[in-house]
Amino acid sequence: MAEQKPTYKKLGARHKARRRAVDLLFEAEARDVDAADLVSERVELSTHDQAVAPVHAYTKTLVEGVADDLDRVDGTIESYLKDWELSRLPAVDRAILRIAVWELFHANDVPPVVAVDEAVELAKELSTDDSPSFVNGVLGQVVLVAPQVRAAAAATLAPRPEPEA
Repeated sequence: MAEQKPTYKKLGARHKARRRAVDLLFEAEARDVDAADLVSERVELSTHDQAVAPVHAYTKTLVEGVADDLDRVDGTIESYLKDWELSRLPAVDRAILRIAVWELFHANDVPPVVAVDEAVELAKELSTDDSPSFVNGVLGQVVLVAPQVRAAAAATLAPRPEPEA
């Protein structure tokens, strides 16, 4: 008899960090608090209370990154929504899309295909039956502009050559 392979994916630390980031972004929006303040609060709380799970460094990076660049991230998402407004999406989908777009624009160590696949996987786990294909469709468009956004960010961060005297 042939051995069957398990049908589940092994969840890595980064996947768990992304999932926790979705939870924190969702909570911050529901409570109408700043996401960066919320993650800092959780980091502090976890150092003093063992009942509170520690916050993975990548979770903190994601939440703070999304919070710092929220206007551009949301503007990008909205520009690829067809017949939808960002405010009408399920809150969990907004959080998933925000994380993926931030990763596509800023996380140089995350290949674009991984950012998209992770977002689709999170949508399968946490949202509606229609969400994975919707998230994939939006991110499939964002992926096309992400290299230009990264290049522009790198150009603005690069040191300017000194003018010759």
